Amino acid sequence: MSIPPDHCTSLEEIRAGMDAVDREIVALIAKRVDYVRNAAKFKTSSASVAAPDRVAAVLKTRREWAEAAGLSGDVIEGLYRELVAYSVGEEHKRWKEINAGQPT
Repeated sequence: MSIPPDHCTSLEEIRAGMDAVDREIVALIAKRVDYVRNAAKFKTSSASVAAPDRVAAVLKTRREWAEAAGLSGDVIEGLYRELVAYSVGEEHKRWKEINAGQPT
């Protein structure tokens, strides 16, 4: 278990806490990508995978959540823009696997 940041007494403890949080973040990203990959089951065409309206809504709300948490909306939106681009690519791969041999 990590020590709360304000209770750390050394740089090593701070770094260990950051590493622990980063491990959780990576695990959560993997879980999110798994949801995205599985969304392909519900898409009717390859073109529907990108869902630009959904992407815009995701970026807007994540920016709002970031700003409400005292973080830079620009930075968090940039991170999510990269994450969403990666996720859409993964969903396209899954969609193609599911629909192999079927007309697009």
